[in-house]
Amino acid sequence: MAFIQSPPQLGNLYSHDPPLRGLLRQSLPSAVLAECESQLLELGELGAGELYRMQLDDRLDEPQLQQWDAWGNRIDRVRVSALWQRAEALAARHGLVAEAYERTFGRHSRLVQFAKIYLFAASTDVYCCPLAMTDGAARALLDSGNEALIERALPHLTSRDAGAFWTSGQWMTESSGGSDVGTSTTLARQDASGRWRLYGRKWFTSAAASQMALTLARPEGNPAGGRGLALFYLETRTADGTLNGMRINRLKDKLGTRKVPTAEIELEGTYAEPVRGLDHGVRHIAPMLNITRAWNAIVAVALMRRGIALALDYAARRSAFGARLIEQPLHGETLAALETECRGALHLTCYVAELIGRAEAAAAGEEQLKLLRVLTPVAKALTGRQAVAVLSEVAEAFGGAGYIEDCGVALLVRDAHVLPIWEGTTNVLALDALRLLADGGFSLLRRELGFVLGAIRSPALVAVSARIEAAFDAIAECLHRPRPQAALEADARRIALGIGRGFAAALLARHAQWAEDNDADRSPAFAARRFVEQGLFPRGDSAPEDSGEAIALLGSGAYRS
Repeated sequence: MAFIQSPPQLGNLYSHDPPLRGLLRQSLPSAVLAECESQLLELGELGAGELYRMQLDDRLDEPQLQQWDAWGNRIDRVRVSALWQRAEALAARHGLVAEAYERTFGRHSRLVQFAKIYLFAASTDVYCCPLAMTDGAARALLDSGNEALIERALPHLTSRDAGAFWTSGQWMTESSGGSDVGTSTTLARQDASGRWRLYGRKWFTSAAASQMALTLARPEGNPAGGRGLALFYLETRTADGTLNGMRINRLKDKLGTRKVPTAEIELEGTYAEPVRGLDHGVRHIAPMLNITRAWNAIVAVALMRRGIALALDYAARRSAFGARLIEQPLHGETLAALETECRGALHLTCYVAELIGRAEAAAAGEEQLKLLRVLTPVAKALTGRQAVAVLSEVAEAFGGAGYIEDCGVALLVRDAHVLPIWEGTTNVLALDALRLLADGGFSLLRRELGFVLGAIRSPALVAVSARIEAAFDAIAECLHRPRPQAALEADARRIALGIGRGFAAALLARHAQWAEDNDADRSPAFAARRFVEQGLFPRGDSAPEDSGEAIALLGSGAYRS
């Protein structure tokens, strides 16, 4: 009989994840962990069982746009997959958005929420995309102080009742620019009754099936640029179910995240309400971006964990050259390197979640808020790039099987590629971080690093700590060395990623000391040491002082028609 390879299997995503359980034991009061652990176990079982089976079976069922009904009426309805429909009900019931706003666990509520997202994300075909924007919309509305909109929308956005639950879109991107939203051409104009109507085309809307959206538009007569934009609230359909003055032109044909119904939408007099004044809309949508960037990071970690879990189980089942793959030294080293990256990303992202939780509980001072503003783009940038690299290696760890669509690994690789792009590319985030570092952020970061490393006593971990400190010394020299601003900006990516890796390493070292004190578990110490060895902030490869060199290299026109 021909040989048939047994496929990889998943165990309960919570009980079979020692790094997550260890982090939560370290970070949460025992009473909080005891109260939420049954929910985490239930989500872990769903993610490894029902939802994962649905994901594999549902592989080819992508969103469909029905533009017309049988009688010629324009309806523009988006049909999503059965898994997305199931995910919506489960997300509401388990409070994946509500957890942060019910505040059952006080300042720990965000960390509990992020643990839930981590267990839910990888098996639900990026349903976390609309959830992230829903959470961000709730935060932006609360921060706006617009009581009418808060009363109207917040109960839906934070509901645990699937029938009442709404998701929100975030409609910023236009054909004139992605990150450069100041070039937006969407016009806001008051009609004869004084109501605001929006006109324009949103080129990339990632939640076309959502019940509401926050969007940027320029009130008629406002100046050009970001300052002249205003933030508007709209509901996508009217009370009778018809679209609110808009047409869905098409769904996007994307490399990955194909289950997410991303659309081009034409606004043709869409009723909308200003959220907070009639200008500075980019500033007013910033609270939403901070939340969605943090979600982006935890989803990146979840996808890495899924890929590594499958690769580890496969390595224990697959034999080659007389031994199981897990027993082959080089294969074991490769998987250990991936595991190390995932653990660093988990600790960095959950630290950001803790900072958000402190801020929302009014337990954070201005300095911690600034620290949060620095680490959020850094964590998003680093984890997005880690996910692409790790999942590419995961596919390779399966050999040819990892290249086959119905294996389930190719999906992870394709979906991971959105993570460094959505909500700010690596370069955009690096420049955001650079601006904040120059405004006192680096000194705060360095002081916080001292607090994180302060409890380390183990000789091996003290050596790790010294290497982390040396990396931050090199970053400080790079930041403060006199040179043209253009040269500093050309180094921004290396600085931001170096800070992310250094801070993640410090968190791993702190956890390793905690594990040594409480569990006699050596694996966190191995992870901290290996993460440092896999690179923090390499010296000697700064961008050239004359940034014109890059322009000269690329600008000769030899590759252009």
